[in-house]
Amino acid sequence: MSQILVQLASLFVVLSMLAFGGGAGIIPDMQRAVVDQYHWLTAREFLDMFAISRAAPGPGSLIVVLIGQKAAGAAGAAVSFVAMFAPSCIVIYLVSRVWHRAGKSAWRDVVERAFAPIAVGLTFASGFALLLQGSEHSVAAYAVTAVATGAFALTEINPLFLLGGGAAVLLLVGG
Repeated sequence: MSQILVQLASLFVVLSMLAFGGGAGIIPDMQRAVVDQYHWLTAREFLDMFAISRAAPGPGSLIVVLIGQKAAGAAGAAVSFVAMFAPSCIVIYLVSRVWHRAGKSAWRDVVERAFAPIAVGLTFASGFALLLQGSEHSVAAYAVTAVATGAFALTEINPLFLLGGGAAVLLLVGG
């Protein structure tokens, strides 16, 4: 049990420091580690936990609590939470003090412009990895994903309706 707690802590401390622009950018690495490397979850369990963490209020990075609980019970949940959020909170606190003092410095604008595409790229890569590595590889699932993505991008439809409609279509066609 203590070995799993150390593994959880070391994994989530590293991922915490890589989570530029939010937790979405580290989802593929998290999935690879917990499913393929440590075998704490199956691919389906990871996707289910990912969906729960996105539907629940709060940051999506709270998936680490679910992973920790599955791997090592309540102690695993607590270790995962602290390992994911404490290091980045400390770094952000220290950096924000420097950032605030920098005020209108030229380097500050350069850094802001440099990190924006990194955050977008990591978020895109995480969505792409989940699409390719997900447990559903049917034509119907890909079609529903494509239609929902297009509808979300081009219309003002509430995402909950798209989610419900996609689920209904897949239930009807057995995808």
